[in-house]
Amino acid sequence: MVHSNQMPIATNNDKVILNSEKDTKEFAENFLEKIKLNYNVFVYGEMGVGKTTFVKYLVNGFQKKNKLKITDVTSPTFNLLNQYDLNKFVINHYDLFRLKNDDELKNLDLFEDNLNAVSLIEWPEIIKKKPKKLIELFFKYEEDYQKRSVQIKGLNL
Repeated sequence: MVHSNQMPIATNNDKVILNSEKDTKEFAENFLEKIKLNYNVFVYGEMGVGKTTFVKYLVNGFQKKNKLKITDVTSPTFNLLNQYDLNKFVINHYDLFRLKNDDELKNLDLFEDNLNAVSLIEWPEIIKKKPKKLIELFFKYEEDYQKRSVQIKGLNL
């Protein structure tokens, strides 16, 4: 995909090159305009590829858009869930890295009562049954490990 001065949001199966953290921030800010309540976003990728950085800019973008205080966004690796209240809805940020199998998901209620929420789920590989309202983001390193890309599946504009 060729980029002009403004980074476009990719459509289904497009790949966006992320050459810098600034590109990741722009991608997140464009992405937040497309996402809707009750959606789940599965965020795939190796350790260090930019999944949590993307989530940080997405959450902070929603906070800015709703005129809320910008908070620190960290990976919920040890507590599994960080929740961000945006007044009219919440963002659930899950990190499933430490979980071993699908059975461990039962107590998390990942897809229950999502009407006023957006759920961002890092390391979703162990989820066997995918929800209907799903966008998948596949972050990966490019050849030289300095560049990264993200491919989108499930976002139809």
